[in-house]
Amino acid sequence: MSDTRRRVKVYTLNEDRQWDDRGTGHVSSTFVERQKGISLLVRAESDGSILLESRISPNTAYQKQQDTLIVWSEAENYDLALSFQEKAGCDEIWEKICQVQGKDPAVEITQDPIDESEEERFEEMPETSHLVDLPPCELAKLEEIADLVTSVLSSPIRREKLALALMSEGYIKKLLQLFQTCEHLDNREGLHHLYEIVRGVLFLNKAALFEVMFSDDCIMDVVGCLEYNPALVQPKRHREFLTKTAKFKEVIPITDSELRQKIHQTYRVQYIQDIILPTPSVFEENFLSTLTSFIFFNKVEIVSMLQEDEKFLTEVFAQLTDEATEDGKRRELVNFFKEFCAFSQTLQPQNRDAFFKTLANLGILPALEIVMGMDDLQVRAAATDIFSYLVEFSPSMVREFIMQEPQQTDDDVLLINVVIKQMICDTDPELGGAVQLMGLLRTLIDPENMLAPTNKTEKTEFLSFFYKCCMHVLTAPLLANTAEEPNSKDSIEGSTKINPVCPDNFQTAQLLALILELLTFCVEHHTYHIKNYIMTKDLLRRVLVLMNSKHTFLALCALRFMRRIIGLKDEFYNRYIIKGNLFEPVITALLDNGTRYNLLNSAIIELFEFIKVEDIKSLVAHIVDNFYKALESIEYVQTFKGLKTRYEQEKDRQNQRLNRYRRDARSMEDDEEMWFNEDEDDDEGETVVEKSKSEEDFPESYGKYIEAKKGAANGTNGKPATPPSTPANPNSASAKTPPLSATLPTTTKTGLVGLVDYPDDEDDEEEEEEEEESPRKRPRLGS
Repeated sequence: MSDTRRRVKVYTLNEDRQWDDRGTGHVSSTFVERQKGISLLVRAESDGSILLESRISPNTAYQKQQDTLIVWSEAENYDLALSFQEKAGCDEIWEKICQVQGKDPAVEITQDPIDESEEERFEEMPETSHLVDLPPCELAKLEEIADLVTSVLSSPIRREKLALALMSEGYIKKLLQLFQTCEHLDNREGLHHLYEIVRGVLFLNKAALFEVMFSDDCIMDVVGCLEYNPALVQPKRHREFLTKTAKFKEVIPITDSELRQKIHQTYRVQYIQDIILPTPSVFEENFLSTLTSFIFFNKVEIVSMLQEDEKFLTEVFAQLTDEATEDGKRRELVNFFKEFCAFSQTLQPQNRDAFFKTLANLGILPALEIVMGMDDLQVRAAATDIFSYLVEFSPSMVREFIMQEPQQTDDDVLLINVVIKQMICDTDPELGGAVQLMGLLRTLIDPENMLAPTNKTEKTEFLSFFYKCCMHVLTAPLLANTAEEPNSKDSIEGSTKINPVCPDNFQTAQLLALILELLTFCVEHHTYHIKNYIMTKDLLRRVLVLMNSKHTFLALCALRFMRRIIGLKDEFYNRYIIKGNLFEPVITALLDNGTRYNLLNSAIIELFEFIKVEDIKSLVAHIVDNFYKALESIEYVQTFKGLKTRYEQEKDRQNQRLNRYRRDARSMEDDEEMWFNEDEDDDEGETVVEKSKSEEDFPESYGKYIEAKKGAANGTNGKPATPPSTPANPNSASAKTPPLSATLPTTTKTGLVGLVDYPDDEDDEEEEEEEEESPRKRPRLGS
């Protein structure tokens, strides 16, 4: 059978409560005569032998877990599991089981714990009555108790009954008293049994039991039992850590005893789940779901109680922003708010909104502005985490605060500039904090989350504010590390042409890469503002200096920045690149890379391949005219030959367009003479006047026009320019020569006025315009 939906692994639970793999095969649900009913049949995929033949009993409790697992018990100590390769196969078999038992396939357990048939089934067991007959809580019975607790874990029905028995008899507290006795007597065997018992009771997954076990008078004994794992040579000292090492710090004294108790309990239960209990196996993950929920709801309750105590929070904020507060105290206050915000993630969305609005009203953002500028690294790190919670919750709220700050003469005091400086000044060699802050900045300047209908001007206002007050702070390290020679107009005092920092300093290179990543994001999402900034600051030229960096990742970041610009196919950017000859550093880097087939080589070739495929005519012409001789030797890709072909095809198209409308001068004169002769027959007197006028005025005017145009064509200075009317052909006109459309209509009307009154001759005017335009274009294309 090749159907992967039915492919399963068969597991059985051994005496040590570990799952044994019995083999892999394909499962089917068929009627088996020997079993006298519909059965689950698994045949091994290797030899077709039967791995499992189990009748689907109407009274057996089957449990579906994690979409691909079905678990059930066939006897007191014989538990089975099928692990499916695909969810579809599990669903199919589950529906068959539910069909046999008359259950809804939407359930995860096919038998209800209070089902009478189940009670009758368990009456035959010697250890099970209406609930479960628990052995006496004595030292001699600890092994028996441990066996009972571990034996019921695979059956939801028996787990439920054992939980009820433990609750009804106050059994937990009796067990914990035995723990104290065993520890006093150093009875290691009894302590090991108690570990198994307590661990098993936790896996019963019952909130009512947790309330007893995690109460103040029981929880430390529970932790003590879990110290004596039989697998360890020496017990762990978890209680010592919780009572002596872990310190509960009250930044402001908490007067509510219930709140204090809830905080202690949550910390200790979280410690049990994360540190003490081993990672649950694939079959045990659902056993602790109620424990996770217990912690979750505790955190919700803590946040709600603190949020309602306005006096407490007001006092915390007052001390946080007070200049007289000691550094150690301030560090504790910031750490409190960090944990407070982390707990708030457990709240429902509407409650989380109310929580952050409360913090905003109390002044969390002005407080962060102060603490993020402090020298204490721990304080800054915690403040950054708090800021990230706020940005994630509501970027608009943070942007609104930033724009409403008093406009000081010094932009450095603005919160967003404080954030940028923290990113730039990160002392971590791996720039972990800088990466986090860069992500927050990107969220703040992302137009996608500025589309709130309540404030349609937010995008325009904030981006204008950002580029005016903040962009210079962000790009300062980039401009400082790409300074040109001292005699350059943009030079920085003391700089040299070869950057002394960037090529050698790895941390600086990482920082510049982060800044370039953010600028690349701006190119993609801020059309007008970033374009104006790039043009004004000649930013692309400065970025391309980094193509010389020995750090390839930085050179790739610079190339990616240029690639995004070219990817916009914006003629303003294209003319800027052509005018500045900004392909030169890219081509130099390609040639310097030699024959190495690395990422830099591929990225540069992809850039030129994009220009070729998209047929960006102005850039194609510029590259071929200026760099083809240097690139024609690269033959392992056809990119550059393709650019040359594109260039020649465009030139041929231009020539064909010119030739299509060119008319022979001699043919034109013959047509005119014929036209004049026909007119003489109609009105001789009028024709004489007109002919006299045309012979005197038109040839002279037309001749002067042709001579003027030839003189203009011969007098060009050879510098290519791209007039707005012909962006696809940058070489078609001189930078100093006005476009043809500016001179042709006026001259034509002067030469032909009085000769023709027919509308058909408007076409002749257009043809003559194109005829006279063509000699001017041809020399430029061929140059």
